Amino acid sequence: MIRLRRRMALIGLLSLMTTTPRLSADEGMWVFNNLPLEQLKATYGFEPSEEWISRLRSSAVRFNNGGSGSFVSADGLVMTNHHVAADTLQKLSTAAEDYYRVGFLARSREAELPAPDLELNVTSAIRDVSDRVNAAVTPEMSDAEAATARRAAMAAIEQEATAENGMRNDVVTLYQGGQYHLYTYKTYTDVRLVFAPEFDIAFFGGDEDNFEYPRYCLDVAFFRAYENGQPAHPEHFLRWSDAGSKPGDLVFVAGHPGRTSRLNTMAHLEYFRETGFPFLLDLIRQREAFLSEYSRRGEEQARQAKEDLFSYQNSRKARLGGYQGLQDEAFMRRKAERERALRDQVSADPEMAASYGDAWEKIAGSRAVAAENLASYNMLERGLAFESRLFQIARTVARLVAEDRKPNEERLREYRASNRPSLELDLYSEAPIYPEFEAAKLANALDYWRRTMGADDPVVHRVLGGREPEQVARELVEGTRLADVSFRKQLVEGGLEAVQESDDPMIRLALAVDPEARAIRKTWEDRVEGVETAQYARIAEAMFKTQGDSVYPDATFTLRLAFGTVKGWEEDGKTIPPYTVVEGLFERAESHGNVEPYRVPESWVEAKEDGRLDLQTPMNFVSTADIIGGNSGSPVVDRDGQVVGLIFDGNIHSLILDFGYDDTLARAVAVDSRVIAEALRSVYGAEALLRELTEGR
Repeated sequence: MIRLRRRMALIGLLSLMTTTPRLSADEGMWVFNNLPLEQLKATYGFEPSEEWISRLRSSAVRFNNGGSGSFVSADGLVMTNHHVAADTLQKLSTAAEDYYRVGFLARSREAELPAPDLELNVTSAIRDVSDRVNAAVTPEMSDAEAATARRAAMAAIEQEATAENGMRNDVVTLYQGGQYHLYTYKTYTDVRLVFAPEFDIAFFGGDEDNFEYPRYCLDVAFFRAYENGQPAHPEHFLRWSDAGSKPGDLVFVAGHPGRTSRLNTMAHLEYFRETGFPFLLDLIRQREAFLSEYSRRGEEQARQAKEDLFSYQNSRKARLGGYQGLQDEAFMRRKAERERALRDQVSADPEMAASYGDAWEKIAGSRAVAAENLASYNMLERGLAFESRLFQIARTVARLVAEDRKPNEERLREYRASNRPSLELDLYSEAPIYPEFEAAKLANALDYWRRTMGADDPVVHRVLGGREPEQVARELVEGTRLADVSFRKQLVEGGLEAVQESDDPMIRLALAVDPEARAIRKTWEDRVEGVETAQYARIAEAMFKTQGDSVYPDATFTLRLAFGTVKGWEEDGKTIPPYTVVEGLFERAESHGNVEPYRVPESWVEAKEDGRLDLQTPMNFVSTADIIGGNSGSPVVDRDGQVVGLIFDGNIHSLILDFGYDDTLARAVAVDSRVIAEALRSVYGAEALLRELTEGR
């Protein structure tokens, strides 16, 4: 699954294209205000109309939990993946009703279930504000001072835009500092669950088949967006294709890829290979082992941990693939050659050499600072030493009341006025919190922190005080009142004084570690991010001078368009066909003994035995579209802009796409529109939902 989880963004991950060779035919995650229209026309003879572009842009939806989706009816019906919906399914589930495991279908609008803290964003406008952001920087400023000035300018732009349009506004850094664009979003916070299938069919094959192909998954879910208590009526929605796609068809993916690093320098990549990835993989494996052990304690413990466990398993497989890509000598040699080509161009021109020549060395210096501070930054500022929803709440409360005392442009980014509605939606969520799970997670994280930093580390010693992590975690979880939403609100309303005087142990912990956490954040922002924003901007300017704006920016969890063709591949002398069919689902289950993770739900078995299910229905398919984590839930549309599929994964070869595009073996994996319709009709009896989907009402 190509999931993007905020808590897994431990390090900005990877890739390189510091110089840009001629793009492959289907390469690119293109911003909607700079689409490769000439490339599409020259390669495919396709010229999308303004209406086609506008409809696709306005139909695409971003989920605040790290996924994508799309409007697929006039009444606010939103399609995404089951694994994007999983966070909500987990929060709506109980021991008695486990929607994550058994699925859910609302037979009426009244039966649709409100999601506790789900926010959907739809891009309504994009504007280049680079000149204004860069105007805040003066020549005598250091990189750190320049970064502070840019952040203040970005905050001011967002605040002014929100005052003007009443919407969410985010200034997004593109080309790692080469450009700044203001994205304006229409936001929906009343979002309700309509349908999700059983886990066993949504993630058929489990971790073993993840990032593999052939696949047989119905990784789909539907929500509905509401406004003022009524179903939303979006400006645009996508029509459904009954015919689906066929081999060789041109298809498009509109979604929100999370992060690539194709513009990174060799020094940056070498840091990830030698330092970043080893640190990340060690942490992921440790967390995965803990969650597996906790799940074995009982059925209820397994239910509580299931979503976290699958997230870490997915991340482990994805990051390991990326790490292996960095160790490929031929791949790294090609990247080094491309970087050298650009640097030679810069060196050959005295004016360019003076303007850009030392940018690469300065980035190498910033990566040395990153390596030195990596563990402290992740443990303290990113909170990996305190893995607990209760600690996250405590930190948010403590920082919110402190940041509110500052002018908006001086606040930490996540506490700016433009982000306040989203922050409060999360902070005051009624999602369940399980004390036993919280205490176990926190104890495990504290123990890992102690082993990573050493028991003599001053902050470790301050928190543990010679006690064992299990004792500290138990006292914190048993003593805190932060599971009570009204108590959280009371603290925030009481302001800084109420928080500082609180005797709540989790609040006391958040306050105790905040000075060091803020200090390491400032070091990171000034000496790593600040330097790299300035230096990558210089490299981007050199690229623009030699390449123009034909270079697409790295992914930033903003709306992008990718395209490609429905196409299998050749590997080890075998032809991998682009489609699988429903019949193959049952054959694969039988070949694995019909046991988890290859167990077909009883609803599907009955539909097959009753003759209701068409076994030749296309189930999953692959294409050459350029996707990455965050694209999960993106619609796949044809030339007419009709839905023919739903992105849910990439094959194992797609893991290299963090670094650069390849269409020889890498493929995007999608659920076929035809199996979604067939399942709703023949397995689940969801006729009303099917009519809405296919008729657009």
